[in-house]
Amino acid sequence: MPIPDTGVLPEADPDTLIDSPHLLPRPDDTLLVPVEELPTAQSSPDTVYRRVRDELMLDGNAQLNLATFVTTWMEPQARHLMAETAEKNLADRAEYPQITAMEERCVQMLARLWHAPHPERVRGCSTTGSSEAAMLGGLALKRRWQARRRAQGKDVSRPNLVMGANVQVCWKKFANYFDVEPRYVPMEPGRYHLTPDTLTAYCDDSTIGVVTVLGSTFDGSYEPVADICLALDGYQAATGTDIPVHVDGASGALVAPFLDPGLMWDFQLERVASVNASGHKYGHVFPGLGWALWRDAEALPDDLVFEVDYLGGSSPTFTLAFSRPGAHVVAQYYNFLRYGFEGLRNLARQSRSTARALATQIAGMPPYELVTDGSELPAFAFRPAPGTPDFTVFDVSQAMRARGWHLPAYTFPAPCQDVSVLRLVVRTGFTAELARLFVSDLAQVTAQLRVPDPRRSTAALRPAAAT
Repeated sequence: MPIPDTGVLPEADPDTLIDSPHLLPRPDDTLLVPVEELPTAQSSPDTVYRRVRDELMLDGNAQLNLATFVTTWMEPQARHLMAETAEKNLADRAEYPQITAMEERCVQMLARLWHAPHPERVRGCSTTGSSEAAMLGGLALKRRWQARRRAQGKDVSRPNLVMGANVQVCWKKFANYFDVEPRYVPMEPGRYHLTPDTLTAYCDDSTIGVVTVLGSTFDGSYEPVADICLALDGYQAATGTDIPVHVDGASGALVAPFLDPGLMWDFQLERVASVNASGHKYGHVFPGLGWALWRDAEALPDDLVFEVDYLGGSSPTFTLAFSRPGAHVVAQYYNFLRYGFEGLRNLARQSRSTARALATQIAGMPPYELVTDGSELPAFAFRPAPGTPDFTVFDVSQAMRARGWHLPAYTFPAPCQDVSVLRLVVRTGFTAELARLFVSDLAQVTAQLRVPDPRRSTAALRPAAAT
């Protein structure tokens, strides 16, 4: 699949400026250093464009960023549509009714893709990303719990949310920002996400819900949503406490429907009340775009929905943000029309096939061993086998960065803090040739690191998993 030219403006002659009668001449050297104060005067648009563009060249190459799940490649037609609608505000629904209609169509497509029993009853919206969508899902869980408790004459002051220690940081933010006690089910050696045998011990009648993750950012694995729902069915039968499930499908909700049709994780399960996904991950849209869907009106309390009429027409809103670019919704609608089910399945299949092939080659490259193999999300984690004395994952990450690759290294949460891994994410645009070059560079870096070097420092920063 060819990668299009990413240029937006034509290359300018470095010695040529656009003359304007409204701008006074200004020496170029005033813009050679980073500016931290608002300039007092105007500058030529070409001069400023070149200055900003040149500084951005120091950033990493997005195609070589193996840390992020976020889309780094789109077709030229999708890029053009985003540029042509960049100024349109999705909040102004009366002025831009067609973008609003496209958003509603996307929600309906996702409702059917995620097997909603009654798609016409699904409530949903686009968001700025999965973090906002997750917080909306969490808020709905909290409000439903509060309403139920008040109807029973019970206290509503100490809600809690149960989730694995591997959840993305947005859930930690939600718990902090909205006064919900987070109950993290810890990892164990060899078990790095939430499983049904461990979660009910953390539940009680103040639990607003359980978060399941379809595609962990730590290792790309899926949590067993169906088994977790079954465990909660048993918990309800034993205690009378009905605990809904939210599926954080930031990445997996736009992979599993195409590659794992027999997997039960979505609205087919009655206990699943809501799902979030990132359009800007395997929805193949540049950041930021997310989606939040609720099974029906009951799952999204009415008091979270606001009617706004001061932009020229009454319209409902239930996002945390207000003004948002409509361009991302347009690009998502384009992608759904452009690829259809078959095309999206092919894109996902290509990414997973590349991830599996890379995992197989790395597994055969001493001293590495796989933590996951890319058979769920097109992403996997690996590490030097325990006892490898020569180097750490942080040495590998630093050495690969010197070759242009961003290959993240990080440590798992306690009590598995002795497990440090490298994680590789495959996205559309990561070609077979790039994969070949990556393996070649990793082999060379590994060979170099296996030569003892007393000057080598392994006191590198230990970053968390990227998203």
